[in-house]
Amino acid sequence: MKFASSLTIGATALAATATIRHWMGTLDYRVEFGDPTVDPVHPEYRGAKIYVFWHENILLPLYLRGHSNISMLLSRHGDADVLDRVARMNGFGVVRGSTFNGGSVVLRQLAKRAEEGNLTITPDGPRGPRRRLAPGCVFLASTLGIPIVAMGLGYDRPYRFGTWDRFALPRPFTRARGIVSRAIAVPTELDRDGIETHRAGIERLLTHLSDEAEAWATAGTHRPGARIVRKEPSRVARHAARLAGPPGVTLGEELDRVGLAPADVRGDERPAA
Repeated sequence: MKFASSLTIGATALAATATIRHWMGTLDYRVEFGDPTVDPVHPEYRGAKIYVFWHENILLPLYLRGHSNISMLLSRHGDADVLDRVARMNGFGVVRGSTFNGGSVVLRQLAKRAEEGNLTITPDGPRGPRRRLAPGCVFLASTLGIPIVAMGLGYDRPYRFGTWDRFALPRPFTRARGIVSRAIAVPTELDRDGIETHRAGIERLLTHLSDEAEAWATAGTHRPGARIVRKEPSRVARHAARLAGPPGVTLGEELDRVGLAPADVRGDERPAA
């Protein structure tokens, strides 16, 4: 949806932010972490990360993890103008542009943000195809030398919009669930084949985690190690993102951990220290 004026954009963003806070505040949130220290609110969180999740589920992290030293990459397209304001109102930084096609200025902006904070990308946005991971997040991780964290998110039988991403709006007072990977180290200076290999592997992983989170939310079952999570700012991310974090696991190791065959992951060596 396009908005003609700054005043209209601002008023719409204010209304959307208030609605998100009240609506999303009714949900029951639980998350299963491969490594809980990837969460920027965890006391032992260290080192910048790139968090990726499908565009349809943007409301969940937007509500839960504002003021956690995270900058969100959004399209320059006018459709993202309201989301830009909403993200800022909820405590996120914003960078506008593309990481892969003609994005040298954006890469410099993201590199500067990554020196002292986290990044988040919806890798099938802004216009799809749905759940098709664009290579920009892999290219960015390889270029900047920071790991990717895949976040599978799901709700209990949400309302679905008729948009390209089948945008998910959770029903009030229902379950929201997340299954989050460990930090995945992406080798530096990947060539096109290496980028495509990691793109396809992370897409498989993110789709698998998202399907698992949706099934968990619908069933309402107990999962060992799951944690109750709440909306809260990070007390450590402002300084801890600048510190050296764990190197991360390889993509193959993470695929193997969640039960996906990593045989098609080539060039899966750890990046040089």
